[in-house]
Amino acid sequence: MALTPVDVSRIAHLARLELQAPEQSAMLVQLNGFFSIVEQMSAVDTRGVEPLYTPLSAVSEVALRLREDLVTETDQRELNQRSAPLVEDGLFLVPKVIE
Repeated sequence: MALTPVDVSRIAHLARLELQAPEQSAMLVQLNGFFSIVEQMSAVDTRGVEPLYTPLSAVSEVALRLREDLVTETDQRELNQRSAPLVEDGLFLVPKVIE
């Protein structure tokens, strides 16, 4: 998937970047290089390869330090909502901010 100068202009516009012509040319080369690497990686058959949760597990055995998934705190909704200006049915009411 090769990008064109028009694509780079559109990306720069969306990112609110003002690129001069030499910068656009350099960005086009860099982005196309990046997408070339992504295409190469996508072409590799990874079926049967277990995903790594940490890169360290590729070189040595790593034990997970996970805690039990238990509720350790009591429900304090009412206490937390006491200072709220408006509450309804256990929910905070906030002013509409999008018109």
